[in-house]
Amino acid sequence: MAEVEIGMITDFFARPVVAAIELTGELKVGDKIHIKGHTTDLEMAIDSMQIHNQNVPVAKAGDAVGIKVPDKVRHGDKVLKIVD
Repeated sequence: MAEVEIGMITDFFARPVVAAIELTGELKVGDKIHIKGHTTDLEMAIDSMQIHNQNVPVAKAGDAVGIKVPDKVRHGDKVLKIVD
């Protein structure tokens, strides 16, 4: 299973548990991602994402998106898309 870096965590909000990602590649609802950092190692599927509080099905390089995450992530963590 290959992974391609598509962005970086730029912010984290505890309530609701949401991460902000600055994208360097395309991300779609349904994609599987791996968030990796010094103390972070989390795999998850994208159920939904937002740009400026609006749900979007796809985001491209340069976009800043918010996604719900099941656990704490940290500023600077890498976001990798899992590709088959």
